[in-house]
Amino acid sequence: MNFAAALAVGQTALELGLICSLTVLALFLSYSMLNVCDLSTDGCFTLGAAVGAMTAAAGHPLLSIPAAILAGMCSGFVTALLQTKMGVDSLLAGIIVNTGLYSVNIAVMAGSSLVNLNKTDTVFTMMKDLLAGTPLENQYKTVVAAIAVVLTVAFLTFFLNTRLGLAIRATGNNPDMVRSSSINPVFTTIVGLCVANAFTGLSGCLMAQSQKSAEINLGTGMVTIALASLLIGNTLMGRGGIFTRAVGMVLGAFVFRLVYGVALQLDMMPSFMLRLVSSAIVVLAISLPYLKQQWPMLRRRLAARKGGV
Repeated sequence: MNFAAALAVGQTALELGLICSLTVLALFLSYSMLNVCDLSTDGCFTLGAAVGAMTAAAGHPLLSIPAAILAGMCSGFVTALLQTKMGVDSLLAGIIVNTGLYSVNIAVMAGSSLVNLNKTDTVFTMMKDLLAGTPLENQYKTVVAAIAVVLTVAFLTFFLNTRLGLAIRATGNNPDMVRSSSINPVFTTIVGLCVANAFTGLSGCLMAQSQKSAEINLGTGMVTIALASLLIGNTLMGRGGIFTRAVGMVLGAFVFRLVYGVALQLDMMPSFMLRLVSSAIVVLAISLPYLKQQWPMLRRRLAARKGGV
């Protein structure tokens, strides 16, 4: 791989990593802080893409951002409502919402499975025009994604250090203690999932406008990719305050995309292997603590077998 190819891979990984890191930050809030495994991520990501694409296609590219964020919040609200008010298990609630969103997304895209944005103004084309004639002219996608990530990290850091944010973190750590402290865990769960899914909706919106199309299967496997990135980020910068850990999530998304991009460039694996690799990373990272705990016992068994022989 020559220098030009390496530079292209790095830029693509940076662009995709920044956009996908918004979904990783969403899982950081729901999974790491709130201790809720939200499996509606795939559908919510596509919902943000569909709403953002249709709003941009209607001639309102700037309005597509808040529209996608609001759509994501609605998805998170329904997921939280099923968990807190209807007694549905969190995993099952995510699966139900994810399944239902498939039909909703088709309806949002006016009955089509694809929305083409090739001849539509988006936030990226607006930034491209704004940066015309400057050194950053060819980095307009990176600039848009970086602005979104900086604002999201700043908001998340501030939010999780407010009284409500601390209550959300406490709910994830010990809901019984929160209940005894006169804090309503139902309210904190609903707010936490709404904010998390708002990030996911924004991520989907930017991905669709970056790729100039929104497709019904755009978010398929996104929860696995985001979990893999989250676990990489925890390994890199898992200790420290909220800001440090949030930056780690962004780095994790970038590293994941970079490694995969290099593997593709070197023909180490075909593109359809992405989700299998993501699943393997998640399984390895989650099972590692358990394997570490079991290793002394396994070593003793192996030693006993050798002694017996």
